Amino acid sequence: MPASSSHIIAHFDLDSFFVSVEFIKDPSLKGKAVIVGGSKERGIVTTCSYEAREFGVHSAMPMKTAMRLCPHAIVLRGTYSEYSRYSRWVTQIIASKAPLFEKASIDEFYIDLTGMDTFFNPLQWTISLREFIINETGLPISFGIAKNKMIAKMATNEAKPNGFLQVPEGKEKEFLSNLELDKIPGVGEQTKQILTHHGFRFIKDIQNTSQEILEKILGKWGLDLWNKAQGNSYSTISPYHEAKSISTENTFEENIADVNRLMSEIVRMTEKIAFELRKEHKVTGCVTVKVRYPDFETTSRQTAIPYTCSDDEIIPVAKSLFHKLYKKSNPVRLLGVRLSDLTNDAVQTKIFENSERKNILYKAIDDVKNRFGAHSVVRAAGKSDRGKNNVV
Repeated sequence: MPASSSHIIAHFDLDSFFVSVEFIKDPSLKGKAVIVGGSKERGIVTTCSYEAREFGVHSAMPMKTAMRLCPHAIVLRGTYSEYSRYSRWVTQIIASKAPLFEKASIDEFYIDLTGMDTFFNPLQWTISLREFIINETGLPISFGIAKNKMIAKMATNEAKPNGFLQVPEGKEKEFLSNLELDKIPGVGEQTKQILTHHGFRFIKDIQNTSQEILEKILGKWGLDLWNKAQGNSYSTISPYHEAKSISTENTFEENIADVNRLMSEIVRMTEKIAFELRKEHKVTGCVTVKVRYPDFETTSRQTAIPYTCSDDEIIPVAKSLFHKLYKKSNPVRLLGVRLSDLTNDAVQTKIFENSERKNILYKAIDDVKNRFGAHSVVRAAGKSDRGKNNVV
């Protein structure tokens, strides 16, 4: 088989991921309208079963609206630690088999198969990987395969639920032509309404018009949209590095045996690196605490957590790890906190948080820190005498 000169990208998406995990936990839910979100009165829909979607329910919809559309739905608050565990499981499977991949979110992955066609049939390889994931985890998963990330993702969306679709090179415009406008990533309701007003209904309508007309209607975004309608997209795979982490250590000028001071330092350091985490639009799935004593004996302990970037969720974990590590009454020379298993997906913070107020609060706090420095806003529990700070 001759090698291809173009890119080959596969996009994997775990179907109704949170709901699928709930089905594994409780098989009696299968076939029913299930919503994972807040309560029936508050919060938003994080995901829902296809049975609920038939009534018009969709992600990010207010729960009150969802219950009005589908009053018989079963509402679950969600077991986010289990979602994190299953996501890691799928990540580990892909990491063990794929030459290069990107974890786009908790339930989405891109795999770069470019060059593999010299040795394997890329489609058959991807089918085998999908079957392996399904057999190992019990989760339904769909994929699309194409020459770029955008087409691969759109193919996945057309293959759902629990299917796959290949768009052969050269067939991109044909694949796109009869799809509705909002199938293109970035085309929201407002843009769709503007285009519909000008007589555009399908992607083929954009394909058959000029760049100049679209630019007149949408400005610079019109040129980008025209290119997407032709099947052109140039975003690249951002390789997943599980080992990447954010950490900080504090070597004290004098050894400290006061547990309250040590706790304050844990809080301060965790706040600091959680702020760095949010600045990079990442969430963490693992917390590690390190303790070093005056004789240089060093111990550390880590634990997996539901993906988050919120101080109030990470700090109690760091405190708990410290208490499990600490030798009572022994002075401490160094403390360290590290956040790892980072995922480059800012949306996950909203997925895992039912309360929008917390997101607004953290944004306000971070805005102040960005303007006046990382130490301009600290928790009362994080105030302590500081030694030398070393950011690793």
